[in-house]
Amino acid sequence: MTNKRCYGDACGIARALDAVGDRWTLMVVRELMLGPKRFTDLRRALPRVGPDVLAQRLRDLEAGALVVRDTLPPPAHAQVYVLTPKGRALENVLVELGRWGGANADPPTPGMSMSEDAHLLSLQSLFDPALAEDFAATITLHLGESAYHATVCDGRITVARGAAPDADATIHTSPESLIAVAHKRCRCTDAIADGQLRITGDEDLGARFLQLFTLPSPAATDLPAA
Repeated sequence: MTNKRCYGDACGIARALDAVGDRWTLMVVRELMLGPKRFTDLRRALPRVGPDVLAQRLRDLEAGALVVRDTLPPPAHAQVYVLTPKGRALENVLVELGRWGGANADPPTPGMSMSEDAHLLSLQSLFDPALAEDFAATITLHLGESAYHATVCDGRITVARGAAPDADATIHTSPESLIAVAHKRCRCTDAIADGQLRITGDEDLGARFLQLFTLPSPAATDLPAA
């Protein structure tokens, strides 16, 4: 990718930042990680970015072969942006950034928001493999009008857009309630009792899925002894 603000440094970190270090770039990648989106979808998910800046970031990502344009099949015929394999390779970077930010960055302030996809991707940052050693299931997550599914197998989790027809359980809730339970701010049983969450299918499996997440621990702040 051509970038006039190149670091001029051969280190892989510097060259990666040359490619995706501009403001909003990784946020755009985050929003495309679960599937294609139209320009208007990206604007809705990232309300603080101006249309001109968003258009430039998308051009930069296209120039760097991280994003391509595609057209949805009829009847939509809408132009969408899609991550290439090179762009999707940033998934682990985003997961680890989310894990670091959740533990070490300043806490969110009132008025901050998160897109729906960001809520779902945060499950990957919160996922604790030690709690899922013998857990294997596919869970559909119905969040209002949107559906996603999470698959856990061999101590790993993947999240994708769309309901899974063969899901072992389905969780009906809102993005906010889902994360509140994953963060342990709200117990699953309390969310069910309050009507904020409902599980169909294998209810025990669905409830156990919601216990597979742990808030990351902050890094130590004490300096090592001299």
